[in-house]
Amino acid sequence: MAKNGNDDIEIKRFTTHQVITQPNPLRTVLRRVPDEDGDDPVARAEKALADLSSEFKNWMVIESDRLAAAYAAIVSDGFTDAARGELFRAAHDIKGDAATFGFPSAGVAAESLCRIIEHAPDLSKVPAELIQHHIKAIQAIVAERTKLDTISLAHELSRRLRGVADEYLARVNRDRPEHLEAILAPSIAPMD
Repeated sequence: MAKNGNDDIEIKRFTTHQVITQPNPLRTVLRRVPDEDGDDPVARAEKALADLSSEFKNWMVIESDRLAAAYAAIVSDGFTDAARGELFRAAHDIKGDAATFGFPSAGVAAESLCRIIEHAPDLSKVPAELIQHHIKAIQAIVAERTKLDTISLAHELSRRLRGVADEYLARVNRDRPEHLEAILAPSIAPMD
């Protein structure tokens, strides 16, 4: 076995092969915790999340208002690159945060809106009602989430919006096969 130094690679030679082992610098920064140490980092993280959960609805209201404001700017000024980017970022943030904050159906609707923004050949030709329905659905889901009878309605609304968006995108992208595979792929946003 050849060893060139503490920080060098280690080479073990065998008759049919060699095993090369690189140094692991992480070993110097890790610390072993005794078994009797009662600290549970996962439990601490879950408690921190539970402590913050009272703020989730407020954060989602802020995010849905940001989405509505981004669309209002588009209605006022048209689909500029900046306005399109802000609408996409607002919808994408909702898509990413919704399940964690307890609004999975809003995440599905936001994902559907992101798909429209991403795959529509010309956003100015997307029916305004399609975008408006997505935004209003997200706002309604956020506003009404605490009522048990609205959970299945929100799920169904999100599912139907996704279906309508997929039909529209498949139709307008029929000559763009590179987009069809992504359009026809199943949703990545978690459901209820």
